[in-house]
Parts: sequence; structure tokens; C-alpha cells
Amino acid sequence: MASAEEDFPRGGAVKKARGNKIDLQVEVDNLFESNEKEECEQWMGGIKDKKFKKQKTVGAKGDGLTLNADAECVEILHSKDVKEGMLMLGCVKDVSDFEVTVGLPCGLQGFLSIRNICDSYTKLLTEQLDSTDEDICSLSHLFYTGMMLRCVVAKLDTTRGGTMSIQVSVNPKLVNSALTSSALKADMVLSGCVESLEDHGCIVDIGVSGTKAFLPKKADKDKQNSNNELKVGQYLTCQIKEVKNDGRVLRLCTNSLPVGRALAESKQGWTLTNLLPGLLVKATVRKVTRNGLLMDFLSSFRGQVDILHMEQEMAAQYNKGSNMLARVLYVEPSTRLVGLSLRDHIVQPETRMNTIPACGDRVGEVVKDCKMASMHVMSGAVLELPDKTLAFVHRNNLKEINEPANENKLLALPKHTCRIIDFSPIDQIHFATLRKTVIEKTFFRYSDLQAGQIVEGTVSVLLNRGMVVHLSSHIRGLVPSTHLSDIVLKNPEKKYAKGMKVKCRVLSVDVDNKKLYLTRKKALIESSLPLFLSYDDARPGRVSHGYIVNVKNFGCVVRFYSDVKGLVPVNELSSEVIVNPEEVFYVGQVLRARVLQCDPEKKKMILSFKPAAEGDTEEMGKAQFGCERLKAKVLKKSVNGLEVSITPNGVPALLPTMHLSDLVSNCSLLWEALQEGDTISNLVCFLQNKNKITVTKKPMVIWSLEEGVAPKEFSEITVGMQMFGWIKNIMAYGVFVEFPYGLVGLAPKSAMSHKFIADTTDTFHVGQTVVAKVTNLDEEKKRFLVTLKISEVTLPEGSAQTTLIHAVQERRAATEMIALKARDLYQQLAALSVGQRLKLAVDTVKDGDGSTFKSDELVGATIRANKYHLMGIQLTPGQKVTAVVIYADILSATVHVSLLSKLVTKKKTLREESKYSAILQHIDKDLAIISVEDTAQLTFIQTRSHLNEVILPESVKLKEGMVLTVEVVEPSCEELQGLPLLSWKHAAPRRLRNVSENRCQDSDTGYRFGEIVQGKVRTVKPTNIQVELEDGSTGFVHVSEVMEATEVSQGSFPTSFVKVGSVVTGRVIGRREVNSNGLLPISQPRLTYTSPELTLIPSKLDKKTELKSVTAAEKLSSYKVGEEITCFVSKFHPERKSLEVTSDLSITGTVELLAMITDLKDSSRLEKLYKLGQAVKAKVVEMSLKPQRFLLSLTGIHELETGSITLGIVTSILPHLGLMVKLPFGCTGTVAITDLADAYKPNPLAAFSKDQLLRCYLLGCENDKWHLSLRPSRLNPQQTKPAKDTEVLSLKDLQQGQLIRGFVKSISEQGVFLRLSNSITGRAELQRSTKYFVNNHKVLCNHLPPSTLLTTKIISINRKEKLVELSLLTVDTGKPDVLPESLHLPLRLVGQEKKKYNLEKKKKRSLSESEEKNNETEPPKKKKKTKKKKTNLVDNDSGVDVYFREEDDQEAKDTNPVVVNGSSSSGPFRLQVAAGFSWDLGLSSLKPATANMHADSSDGEDQDEHNSKSQKKSRYELEQEKKVAEKALTQREMELMDPQLRPQDAAAFERLLLASPNSSILWLQYMAHHLQATQIEQARAVAERALKTISFREEQEKLNVWVALLNLENMYGTQEGLKNVFERALQFCEPMPVYQQLADIYSKSDKMKEAENLYKSMVKRFRQNKAVWLSYGTFLLQHGQNDAASALLQRALKSLPSKESVEVITKFAQLEFRFGNTEKGRTMFDKILTSYPKRTDLWSIFIDLMVKHGSQKEVRAIFDRVIHLSVSVKKIKFFFKRYLEYEKKHGTPQSIQAVKQKAVEFVEGKGSEAAS
Repeated sequence: MASAEEDFPRGGAVKKARGNKIDLQVEVDNLFESNEKEECEQWMGGIKDKKFKKQKTVGAKGDGLTLNADAECVEILHSKDVKEGMLMLGCVKDVSDFEVTVGLPCGLQGFLSIRNICDSYTKLLTEQLDSTDEDICSLSHLFYTGMMLRCVVAKLDTTRGGTMSIQVSVNPKLVNSALTSSALKADMVLSGCVESLEDHGCIVDIGVSGTKAFLPKKADKDKQNSNNELKVGQYLTCQIKEVKNDGRVLRLCTNSLPVGRALAESKQGWTLTNLLPGLLVKATVRKVTRNGLLMDFLSSFRGQVDILHMEQEMAAQYNKGSNMLARVLYVEPSTRLVGLSLRDHIVQPETRMNTIPACGDRVGEVVKDCKMASMHVMSGAVLELPDKTLAFVHRNNLKEINEPANENKLLALPKHTCRIIDFSPIDQIHFATLRKTVIEKTFFRYSDLQAGQIVEGTVSVLLNRGMVVHLSSHIRGLVPSTHLSDIVLKNPEKKYAKGMKVKCRVLSVDVDNKKLYLTRKKALIESSLPLFLSYDDARPGRVSHGYIVNVKNFGCVVRFYSDVKGLVPVNELSSEVIVNPEEVFYVGQVLRARVLQCDPEKKKMILSFKPAAEGDTEEMGKAQFGCERLKAKVLKKSVNGLEVSITPNGVPALLPTMHLSDLVSNCSLLWEALQEGDTISNLVCFLQNKNKITVTKKPMVIWSLEEGVAPKEFSEITVGMQMFGWIKNIMAYGVFVEFPYGLVGLAPKSAMSHKFIADTTDTFHVGQTVVAKVTNLDEEKKRFLVTLKISEVTLPEGSAQTTLIHAVQERRAATEMIALKARDLYQQLAALSVGQRLKLAVDTVKDGDGSTFKSDELVGATIRANKYHLMGIQLTPGQKVTAVVIYADILSATVHVSLLSKLVTKKKTLREESKYSAILQHIDKDLAIISVEDTAQLTFIQTRSHLNEVILPESVKLKEGMVLTVEVVEPSCEELQGLPLLSWKHAAPRRLRNVSENRCQDSDTGYRFGEIVQGKVRTVKPTNIQVELEDGSTGFVHVSEVMEATEVSQGSFPTSFVKVGSVVTGRVIGRREVNSNGLLPISQPRLTYTSPELTLIPSKLDKKTELKSVTAAEKLSSYKVGEEITCFVSKFHPERKSLEVTSDLSITGTVELLAMITDLKDSSRLEKLYKLGQAVKAKVVEMSLKPQRFLLSLTGIHELETGSITLGIVTSILPHLGLMVKLPFGCTGTVAITDLADAYKPNPLAAFSKDQLLRCYLLGCENDKWHLSLRPSRLNPQQTKPAKDTEVLSLKDLQQGQLIRGFVKSISEQGVFLRLSNSITGRAELQRSTKYFVNNHKVLCNHLPPSTLLTTKIISINRKEKLVELSLLTVDTGKPDVLPESLHLPLRLVGQEKKKYNLEKKKKRSLSESEEKNNETEPPKKKKKTKKKKTNLVDNDSGVDVYFREEDDQEAKDTNPVVVNGSSSSGPFRLQVAAGFSWDLGLSSLKPATANMHADSSDGEDQDEHNSKSQKKSRYELEQEKKVAEKALTQREMELMDPQLRPQDAAAFERLLLASPNSSILWLQYMAHHLQATQIEQARAVAERALKTISFREEQEKLNVWVALLNLENMYGTQEGLKNVFERALQFCEPMPVYQQLADIYSKSDKMKEAENLYKSMVKRFRQNKAVWLSYGTFLLQHGQNDAASALLQRALKSLPSKESVEVITKFAQLEFRFGNTEKGRTMFDKILTSYPKRTDLWSIFIDLMVKHGSQKEVRAIFDRVIHLSVSVKKIKFFFKRYLEYEKKHGTPQSIQAVKQKAVEFVEGKGSEAAS
């Protein structure tokens, strides 16, 4: 019994275990208990410490179990609180192609990258990027603004500005990472992404391992998907509708309203580990604080509601104990902090959240006169704007960054000025700032910008149409592709990178549409001419820069700013004649244009290029500067340079900062020293154009200009020319070098240095002087490439010493200029020289960090010596010492000295041209101070030994104490103030290669192409051999280069013939990168870190054999489709079951599974068949270069042929068609259901599954799709037996009268269509399909699903139209009828029976006419003889099928009644009338009644003949005939009174109605008679007559007519007419039945919306009626609205009396079992039986339902529970009997014995009570 109690913990025995469980939960609660004190109490005010603690203690006792403690203080979510892994509810604010901006709670903002959607979308992107045919599925196809998301914080980054960037992810594997298959329950709301699209829906990735979720198409009713198809990767919020196989299979739905309002409940098993944002929960206010609410939800969880997520209007209703709905905003797993929201827009969300408020976009607006509504110290403040709108100011925005917080000061101010900086869609409130620095910004909105304005921005993204530049966080502009540069850029990504700062000029601003257009054209940005911002600015004669937007034969259209444009006629384009303007001008070209005419009203303008061109010539002639030295006066300083005026003419010019010196460090020093008004000499003009003059002071550039070696035009540049220039820009692919006269060349990454360059930004400085050599010219595009490699350029002799002298002199001049303008200290520092001795006093002594000194002459300066210059010297504070000056830094007022004895001693003379060892004493950027051995000589050297030397890594940079070898050029140099002039060379540090690089050689010392080498085999692998060469480097031998191709046999392993340790001779045929194994061409110079690729083939080792370097593309192009080649297996992919083979050093091919094998048995042992390095013979199937594809086949064929046999893989199974099969070589095919076997079987597709491997016979190809056959007679024609169902290839194989089997293809009104073969379909008409009368083909559809196997007989064959008529009747096929007898359908009359029936009907009609004539002459009979007691065959006319029968039963069986379709489920009043009319058929299907084809004349003749014969009969015969006539007359009267008589015309109906005016069934038959003849108005008139005629006491009869009239108006009338009838019916009948009938009519006619609206009215009007609630619930569940049904149940329980609650819940639970979710129904019964365990009637119902819908395990569990109930012994015995009967029917002998044993135990336990 103990085991039973553990398995089924319900009933009385379980109560003991509950206490233990609670104790365990309390222990768990203590694990999460927080004992931290409240930090916010000092801000709360009015809440004392002790009081707060006391309340907390009481709450802990009274509130019960909680799994997470309260937050210390309720405050909004700050960015510092955000952690990785945090779950949040977000709203899409903006969608770009590669990133989604997501609004997060409390004004936070996250960014969803294209990489963080889901795994299937990432895989799709990879496939689309590899394919050139498909368009990329961007994020704009998957997301839309206002879309609600569940996301997880994937990463926290810090931007360059120092702010935090939140990277979020919606990948279900991260969002739902805490969920498991067992935790999934029905009605849970989860988020997921579409993983794949299927025929009937899609697979949704919910991130739970081992679980597959399917979303049917019919369940996808969401608004956002109503117009667009679902796509892979699309984010969905779904509700679990059904859980199967313990959570491994789910069925979902996405209807937005039920999903958004689905309530999370405790029974769903939510825990703090798997709690998700977006869940709707019932919460209870536990405590109200000043800054928010503390709430309990899901019975054991606690959360908080901050001030932003409380409804201000409902603040007074937030009291302790209040219950309300809340939605989870965020969950912080580590601290278990749960944020909730009570805002209506989140609790009751719409499909799309508003990202723009109703008042419009106000971001950037400065608002004055704002009032402080409330202050929340830990969060921020709420401002009330003048228009009563609320805005929130974060606490960080209440003050400036460096100011202390002062809330009291803010509260004291009556009014505030703020700037709105953002709108949070998730919080639905504006965020503002009180910072003056932000409020006073120049522009914050689009309206703040003006055309022509110079702005600076950041490059955001490069698009096809241009470049997006962000001017601020929410203002961005577009630089069109034609405006990215003065010339059209083909590869703009090489010039611009994301995050780059750029200067632009505004072209136009569209404030309404928030569109901003910018230009990067230098000519427009730097233009000094007036701007044409409007047509009023364009006065005749004015000149301005514009750009061409269109070039036509009649001229050019030039545009300026703000849509100002004009036309330059062809005669004004130039002073010369231009025939074709398109050859001279291009779109985007910037030119100076002069206004000829302008009409501002018409916005028309005529321009001319002529004056502009002439003006340029005049200006250029005014001031021409050659290469003479110039002097200039500084006018203005800017960051980028100095604006100067050339004396004596005063011509303005620009001296860029980078042109102040050849050394970059000196440029900044000279810029600091020069001030406005200073005169600069030795300047040379290097660029002069129409706008400005640019001068330089770089000595090397000036030398090249004066020597005339600098080319002035592109035409003067030649390959091999050396030029001095400077680094203009550094890009990822190289550096741009600018030269005099505006020439710019590109040094690619490979031509910058001999060393490997990983990052170009770490090589040169912008402005660094370099010498470049031209390597390549592009005459057409006027571009050229240069190299900066030191070995390929040469410097003039003595240039290094000249550069050093200039550098030292520049520093000296800068020092003197600073000293002249400063105080005495700087003058004293400027007077110091290197090597000068000073008398100093020790100030401080720091261990390990040197010492500082004092001097009376240098008061205020810092004098220091580092530990290196104090080596071996002990100092004490105050000690007097003698030191030597190493270097004096005037900017920092620091003097570096040394106390080393070898430097302080007397100097010794150096010998010219002698070499010495020198020690580095101090380094200052580009210059260093060294000491020469023991001579005490100090001097300067450059830290770079060459102009082009790149920035060295830290490991090889010059450092103090390093020893160099120097050569004396001049012992005492006057330019260096007597210091020696030395030269030295920077020896390239030897690189220590590690093992992984295999001691790779540089190309200048490596092996050349074709060189023969020897080496020792180190390792032998299946696909390559590693050889250690004589110099220690490693060479590689590919498997294809081991032996001659003719000697390689199928299945052999060439590398196995080479032994480890053997000496081999090879020849170099290429090089490979050691790390990536990628082959490089041998022609590339100076290969770094590569190894030689060798060949061991004897024919290639002969030096006479000339080897040619063949690229992979050339080798691939040499192959031909169908060619057989030798390949070697290189890799096997088990997941894809594909093989990679290699035929050459650089070519790898792919072999798919179907091209590998021909036997099905080989599919399981592929890795054994094909081993690494194995030689195979392959045929080329496909090859292409772009994209590179090389497909091979190992089966001996490369294409499919008709009549051959191949392998295929089943891709999908279609019931109406057959199998879809994937074939080799990218082909596809179909197997018709008739080609699956030689002998047809029922349900033939059940034997096949997806991804199954098959052998297929190729019948033929049509429209690139193959027709296949799986018949054994096709696959093995010699071994198979004759086919039972022969293959039908054409109509010639069919004969009339032949019996043949086929499969149902489809059923329609035209008949049953059978598939006889893959190309032939036959038809059996409905009358030839079954012996029963069927008035609707849907009856056949319900019993003959697609692919049903049937035997049929061929009736006829129309070979011209290719039509085959079939019969399924039993008389033709000998098989049972296709419809079962259980349907009780009437038989169809055929042959003689039909003729007999028609004849009898004819006789009866003639007899009735004659009797009517006799009745007119004969006296009336007594009614007692003619009347018969009327029998009402139907007590209730509702829902009864009524037929008119003939005289005897046999005739009734032979009749062919036409039955009105109806269903009893539609309600108790839906009549079915057998008068040839169907209520459910459309008007178009009705046919008029046929006229009576029998003539009256024939009847008359028969009557005359009869009278003539009767006159000759005797009196006896006449009396007998008279008796017979009386008997016939009496029988006729009885027939006329029989309500089951079938009238044939209106007169017959009228006669019957006279006898039974209150019979509703007669009136309905009369209506049906008119409707059969399409007489709608007559039918409506009959209904009106019926309502007037039927007695008011016959309520049911009248109701039947009203229902019929409602049906009539619904099918053939208008909505208005139906409404009028309904309102009238309510006046004359009981309202409740009328409402119910109309609801049933709506439901049966698929008018769901109308039915639902009517039901809503019913539950309001008849809320006390239990049947209404049950009917509405049935309707909802029948149409899949499970959530709405659950909500309806809650409403019903509140509306109905409490005594009916149990019955209502039980009925709803039964409905759930029948129409809805079985699991939910079981849960409902569990709850009821837990509360009412002794209701054995409910237990019986529950057991019946579970036997029908549940598993055996579940049924046994219920029986085990019920036999342990505390009820009478008699009832327990009843359940034991049922338990035993169930086991006898479904169980095993063991389970039966177990039940008996339990019964014995029960009897023993109860003793005498049970025995009695």
C-alpha cells in the first residue's frame, strides 16, 4: 500500500506527507533568505527602522512560503544592475538590415545583432551568402517596430564614449535555457523562432533540447502574419496547445489575443530558475512603499513594481492585499530579482506597441516651465510638462556629470527647463534631462539642421545607395553614393569604416519625414563661394559650386542645396563647342556655375559654366608660386593646421600640422610653440588650386621639390620612380601616400613592409614622411600603386644625418620660441644643453624609482634621475652631487640627469669614421640620447634608422641600457651645438620560430620553384607526407604527388609505400601556409612563414622536364563533365554523409551519398568502404568557378538515363500523390502510389518514412522531374513473379469491362476519381459509386480518404479525350459496397424497380382524380367510416428525419426519398424535411420541379373503356365492384389524412393543411416544396401564413416555423432581413430557444464572428441559465478557442449559483476531453475530486473518460486512487468490479492477479464489514 500511496499522492493517506513537504520548502526558502539591511530607509521618510523590521517579520510568517527575498529598496532598473544572462521584455524600436534596436524596461536600450537570432537563421544566412542567386533574408523581413520580444542579455560592451552597450539575443536556446522537456505544460506561453517551413505549418525552435514544436498553418492567425508568409528565423510568441510524448512533441498556436492574455499559473510548474519575462500572473500587493510596490505572485514568488510601471490614475487603489494582473518585466537570475509591470499597455498588450506617442515625436525638444511632480531619490524624478504630459528624468540626468547630487535644491525650484532625450516604448513615457550641457546643444532635432551647414558625424553603415552617418544618437543622415567623394568610389568600404569620424555638409533636410542628405565632396565642403539655399539666393551674376544630377543632349542639370537646381544649356557648357555632353560631364561632378536667369516663383534657373571656367584662369594667374622659399605669418591656429599669410603679398595659405616637420613628434611640439603673429620661414608651396594654397616645411619634401624630382601631373609618373611623400590615410588594406601637387598613391598591405602586418594601424603615423616607389599604373582610372619596403627604395646619401640635424634644430627652435613667451624658468630650461654639468642637492630618494633633486638655478623644475642613472650610487636627502644633463623637456618642465661616473668625467675626443659601442641613455619619441663607450660623449640619434621603418613591437623597440654599434661621421657637428654626429643601423631582430611554424624560411633564403631537394621522411599520413629538408625546414608531399597516375590502382593507398625515416628526393612545385594549408603561388615574392610543396613523381624530377605553375582555377577548368579522373579520399562527413576527395594540390571535390554507392547495404558502412588516402576512380558531374563547385560520382555514371536503376532518398510523403524522392546529381523525382509495388496493399505509404533510402527505376523525365517506379518487376525483372496489379502505361493497356484496382485520388460532385497509374486517372460517377442514394459527395469523402484501395470495372474508354469511366457498384465488381450499411442510407432505384415505381405512382394519381369526380356525385359518407384516429408519429418535430411512405412497407423501401441534410447536433429544432430540399444547399443547386409528363387524355380513355365494360356485368358483379370501390374510397380518405403522404403540388399541400393547420411539419414541407423550385418569395410567404395560422397555444410548432424562417433568411436573404426576423421571433417566442437556434444556424454556416457575438449577448442576458454557458463553451472548444473557454468557465462560476459550480466544472471538463485538451480536462477533474473525494458519480465519469482518452498507466492510477477512498464498502466493491473488468479487457494475467490481490487486501483490512 505504501507504494500505491507514493505513486498516487491523493486522498486521505497523503495528508501526512504534506507537512513534510512544506518543511522541506521552508528549508529551501531559508537558502534564498536575504539578511541585508535596507539601504534606502534614509530616503523613505516616515518609516522607522524597528517598525520596518517588525513588519518584515510578520510578513514572513503570514505570507507563507517565498522562494526569493524582497529587494532592499524598490527602484527602477539601472544600467549598472544589468548583467549578462538577465531576461527582459523588450519592444522593437528600429529595424535595420543587420541590427534591431530594442527598447528595454526603464528607458534602457539594447541591440539585437543579426548573429543573435537563432541557429537556423544563422545557417540560412551562411547558405545565402555562399549562393549568389538568393537574396539575403534581412532582419526587416523578420521584425517590425512595436514588436514585443523576450530577450536575454548576451553581452555587455563599453562604447568609445564610455557608455554601456547592451547586446541582447532572442535565441531560444538562451532565452529558454532553463526549460526542459519535462517542464513543458499545456497553455504555457513561450518564445521561439521558425526553424523550418513545412507543407502544413512550420517547425518552431523553442530552445529546449529533445523537443520538437510544430505550429500548424490554421493556428497561425496572428495579425502580423496575416499578410506575410512566415520565414525561417522569424520570432514568434506561442502558446502550447498540446504536449505529447512527455514533452518531446508540442503543438503551438500564435493567436495574439489568447497568447497575450494567457495566465501563468502555479500548476504549470514555473520556478525562479525558468521564470520568463512576459508572463501574465495574478499578483497580490504585499506592501506599498513610496517608490513602488512589493508583490507576491504564483503563490511563492516575490517581485517589485517600480514607479514607472504603476498606473498613476490607480495609485489610490494600490492597497495591501489588493489582487491584480501583472506581467513579468525582467528576471535577474543571480539575485533572483523579479520586476513586474501593472501598466495597461503591457498587461493587456496590442499586437503592436506604440513606438511614437500620441502627442508625436518630441525627442530633442527643449521644454520650459516644467514642474517637479515627484522625486524618487534612488530612481529619478517625474516632471509634469506644461501640457500635463509626464516625463521621467533619470537620477544621472538630474545633475551634471561632475556635480554632486542635490535633490533638495531641485525640489525647491518652482520651474525647470528640460530637454526630451528619448521615448521608451516599453514604459510609454518620455525620458528627459536637466543637464544644461545637453539642453544647450546646437542641434538635437532635424529642425535644428539647415542646408549648407558643416557638421561632423560618425559612419554607421555602408549601403548600396550610400553611407549612413550618425550626427547624434537619434539623428542620422545619408551620404548618397555619388557624394562619397569627388570621384565615384567603386569600393567605398575601403575608404570608410564603421565608427569613422567624418566632416560633411548638409545638402537638404526634410523635417517631416526625418530625412537628411549630406555630402562628402571636398569641393563642396571647402567651398568659399556663396551657397544657394533658395532660389532667392541665386541672383543673376552670382557664382556657386553645384553638382551635376543629370546629363542630357540639351545640357546639364545642376543642383545646389535644398532642392535648388538649374539648367546649363549646351551652348553654355564651355567656350568650346561640345557635341555630346555625356562624353565630357558625368553625374556627381562638382563645378562652378554662374547664374544667368532665375525665376523664384516658377523655380526655374538658367546657368553657365563659361564664366566660372574663365574666372578660374584669372585667379590662377594672380598668384603663382614655384619652388622658391617663402615666409608666412600665422593668422589663426586650428587643430588641423595653421592659416598663414604669405609675405609680402598677403596671399592666404594653409600650413597643415603634419607639414611642420618630417618627424611626427616635432609637428605637435612646433604647433604648441607657434602662436598667432609669428613668422615662419623656409616654406614651399606644394599644392595650388583655385580655392587655396597649401605650403609645407618638411625638409625631405622641400628637397624633392627643389631638385625637381616630384612629378607635377599623373602623366609624368612612371613605374620605378621614387617620390617623397607623407602618409595621408591608413586603411585596413593599406595606406594612402600623398605627394606634392595633389597626387595620391596606394601602398597595399603586402607592399608596406617585409614583415608580416596584422594591423595596418600599428605601422605608420598619419603625416609621417616616407619615400615611395611606383610599382603599378592604371592609366584609365589615373591611379597608381607604390611600395614602401625599405629594400626597394633608396635614400639620397647622407639623408639620415640630414634628417637628424633638422629634427634637433626644430626642437631647439621650438624650445626657444616657448621660452621667449614664458617666464624665467622656461628660459633657463631652454638654455640647458645635453651633456651640461649641474650642481644639485638630493631632494627625495625612492627605492626602485630613482631620485629627485633641487637646484637654486632651476626653481620650479622637476629634476629627476631614474634607477639606471643611479646604479651603484647611494644617496641621502640633502646630499650635494654633480650630475650631467641627459634631456630637458620644456613642456613638462622636467630635466633628466645622470650621476653615472662614466658620464660625469671629462670628455674624450672621438675619431672620425671609427666605430664605437654606444649605450641608450634616454628615449623621447623619435629621438634618443646615447653615450659613446667611456668617452663621456652624449649625442642625439633617431629611433628610426629609415624614413619607412614601421612602428616596431615592444619586444624589439629601443630601450634604455641597450647597446648599439655606431660610426662617427663628424666628431663635433656645429649644427648639433658641438655634439658628435653618428650613424647607426637598426638590425632586424632575429625571429625565433616555434615548432608549429616548422622553421619556415623567408622567400629570399627559401627554395625556388622547380628546385630539386632531398629530405628525410618525418611523418606519413594518409593524405600527405611531411619531409624534413636538409636545412631543417619542413616540406609537404600531397598524396597525388607520390607516384605516377598510371601506377595508382583503385583502392590503393599511395602514401603507404613511403616509410618513415627514408630519404627521398623531391622537387618544389609550390608553397603552402603552414597554419591554413592554403596553397600560394610560387611567383609571390618573399613568402613568409610558408613551407615548400614537393612532388616525388619520377617523371617530374627530371630537370629537363619543365614545370608550370597551375592555379586552382586553371586546373579546375581543364576538367570536362563525364571525364574519369583519379582522386583520393580526404575527409568523410558523417552528419551530411558526404565525401571529400582531392585530385590535386589545390582542388577538393565533393561526392554526395547517392553518388557513392549503388547497393543499399553499403549505406551503413561508408567509412569502411572509403578510407582516408584511398585512391578512387571518379567521374566529373559538375564544375564551376563562381561559386567554386566540383561534384564527382563514384558509381561510374555522371547523369541519369531513362530505364536505369539508381538510389534515392525519400524527402516527403504526400497521401494524394505518393513519394517525393531526391536523386543523384541534384535531380528530384516522384513515385506514384500505383508504382510502389506489383501487388497493391491498403495504406501503401505507411511502409515508407522520410530520409529512407530506396532503389528506383527511372521511367522518364518531364519538366526536370523524373517519374520513378519501385515495382519489383522493374527493379528485378528476372527474379520476380508476375505482377498481381499490372502496370498501366497507356490507355492501350485498358479494355472495356476489365476489372482493375486503383487508389482514390479525390472525390467531388463529378464523382470518385481513381488513380490507375502515374498518368491515368479514371472517374466513377456518384450513381456508379454506391448502391445507396447520396445527395452530397461529402458522405463519400468521409468514408473514402485519399489513397484508399478500391476494385473497379471499366465501363467505357474515350481514347480521344483520354477519359476512363469506371463503376464501383457491387454488381460490377463483386466487392462489398464502398459505404457501410450502418449509415442507414436509402437505396437507389434502378432498372425494373424504378419503372415499377413510376408506373404505380402514375396509377395512384389517376385513381385519385377519378375518386374526386365520384365524390362530387355520391352522397357523403359517415365520417366514422372514413375517419381514422390521427397518430402523431413525432412527439417533438425537432431534429427528426421525415419521409413520405407509400401504401405498404415494401413500396416504402423501394422509394428514393430526397433527404434534407441536417444534424441533431445543431440543436433540437433543426428540421430535416424529405421534400427534395436541403437547408444546407445553395440556391444555385436547386432545380425546378419537373412537370407531369403524363397526358390527361390517356386517363380519360381508360375511364371510358372501364365504363363500357361495367355495363355488361351482372348485378352481383356490380355489387361486388361497388363494395370494392367503397373500400378503395375509404382507403383513399385515410391516405389523404396520413401526414406522411408526400404531396406533389400546392393543391395537395393546401388540402393537407386544411386538415392539420397546426402541424409545423406540413408547413415546413410546403416551404421546402417552393424552395425546390427556387421560389424564395413563395416559401417566405408560406412561413408568414404559418405563423398567422398556427394557434398561439402551439408554442413549439410556431418555434419550428420561426427556426425555418431564420434558416431561409440566413441562406437566401440579407443580414438586415435576418435581423428583423430574429427580433420578431423574440417577441412571439421564448427568447432563450430563439437565441440558441440562431447561434446554431450561424455556427453551421461557418459565420463564426456572428455566432460568437450572439453568444456574448446570450451570456449577458441569460447569465443564470446553465445551458447557455455550456453551449457557449461547446462552441469555443469546437473551434479551438481553449483559452477563451477557460475564461468563460471562470465567468460562469461567478454568475451561476454556487450549488451548480461542481456540475458546470464537470461539464466543461467533459467538453475538454471531447473537443479540447485532454490534459486540461484531467486536471479539472483532479481539482474537483480533490475537493469532493466522495462523489463517486464523478469518479465514474472520470474513469469512463480516461478509459476512452487516457493511457493504461493513467487509468490504473485513477483506479488505485478510487479504491482507497473513504466511502462505503459497497461503492468500493463496485469500483473493484470495474477495475477487474478493465484489466480483463486491456490488461495481462499479471495485472489481473494484481487487482485481485488488492481486493483481498481490502477485504482483510475491512474485516467483517467487507465480508457482510
